[in-house]
Amino acid sequence: MDLVGDVFPLTESTTKSWNTQFCFVHGRRRQGFQCSEQQLLLTIETRNRNFSSMDFSLCLTSPIIVSTLVHFLLLVSLVCPVSSSEFGNYPLANETLKPQEEIHKLKIIRNHLQKINKPAIKTIQSPDGDIIDCVASHLQPAFDHPQLKGHRPVDPPERPKDHSRMEELSENFQLWSLSGESCPEGTIPIRRTTEQDILRASSVSKFGRKIRRHVRRDTNNNGHEHAVGYVSGEQYYGAKASINVWAPKVANQYEFSLSQMWVISGSFGDDLNTIEAGWQVSPELYGDSYPRFFTYWTSDAYQATGCYNLLCSGFVQTNSRIAIGAAISPTSSYAGGQFDISLLIWKDPKHGNWWLEFGSGILVGYWPSFLFTHLRDHASMVQFGGEIVNSRQTGSHTSTQMGSGHFAGEGFGKASYFRNLQVVDWDNNLVPLSNLRVLADHSNCYDIQGGINNVWGNYFYYGGPGRNVRCP
Repeated sequence: MDLVGDVFPLTESTTKSWNTQFCFVHGRRRQGFQCSEQQLLLTIETRNRNFSSMDFSLCLTSPIIVSTLVHFLLLVSLVCPVSSSEFGNYPLANETLKPQEEIHKLKIIRNHLQKINKPAIKTIQSPDGDIIDCVASHLQPAFDHPQLKGHRPVDPPERPKDHSRMEELSENFQLWSLSGESCPEGTIPIRRTTEQDILRASSVSKFGRKIRRHVRRDTNNNGHEHAVGYVSGEQYYGAKASINVWAPKVANQYEFSLSQMWVISGSFGDDLNTIEAGWQVSPELYGDSYPRFFTYWTSDAYQATGCYNLLCSGFVQTNSRIAIGAAISPTSSYAGGQFDISLLIWKDPKHGNWWLEFGSGILVGYWPSFLFTHLRDHASMVQFGGEIVNSRQTGSHTSTQMGSGHFAGEGFGKASYFRNLQVVDWDNNLVPLSNLRVLADHSNCYDIQGGINNVWGNYFYYGGPGRNVRCP
């Protein structure tokens, strides 16, 4: 993004956020206001090649009158980089920006934050550091969309037939809800986005978005690697799966590891439509290594439409107890307890919207049909599985883990799994998969093994450690 515009205006809120210290003797701060130097010294110290902290030193000669001091301080406040407690130690850019450019960038960031952070009726502090805002349902980001302005969430849809309710899962599967706090009825919980979150992205325009990639799984050129099971060749109106949840290690801030479902339609060109949901570990997006429940959508192959979670207008949330983008707890452990989440995505036969359900009967929300082109009708492919980014920062394959970080052959309790894979047919029936195929881009790094039995139906194990002796 081209960072141009007017100087960031001085306001009470911005001046409070600047961490400016004025030192009046020999560049050091003391109790008094005496100067022994016969010069004016301004020292700006930057740390970590960014402006996350800022110290100023001034030494003023005695003849300078008060009005001159006031004008000078005003000039300093206009040209000095902005620093706030939300910055953290993340680089603002690949190279240090000039103070005025930094101010312009922060102005753009704060304008963006005003758009996506809505007024909260109640605020909840999560144990993992997240801030959860309880926002009136009709004020959520989705209703900024021109076609939704003035609207409210629609009524619940008809659920698919043969929808099993044997697994009653609690809504309390996220860290923020373990405190016992909840959002009032009529509101939805939204993870607050901070300056830190956006500063980790390469630009404001790319924040909360996936980079464009080849969904046909030809990933040699863009660093994305997959181990997936998929079906194609028919008309699909939804999909369901139980997804094993782990906390895989991610090698660096610019990589991620996720496990999800894709509901896909289009030609795999610029008109690709996808609806996605699952869990992911993404240090760049969230600033930590927790696995987080997420959603995504696009109608133009990840170019200009769509985003993660509620970071743009699109997905309409209807649930007051689940925060999309919040950390999942508990998670599975190697040779220990196993935890999975059940997700169902399906097309409402009456209104055409695509709904998301968690567990058994817990509606999360929906993607309005008008967001899409091909998916206004049906999907032509459904995929389940894992994806990682291999940035090759060290010149070799990444050590970012997929799933549990162990290969499929280790089986239950050690390898990650998807189970009870189903699709929704033209008559709104949940049916088993008849032609599941599995594919791993680089099987020496991450692999997949499918199967079927009477307990799990269609299932597969998948994942791996990334770099190893067979994956240099």
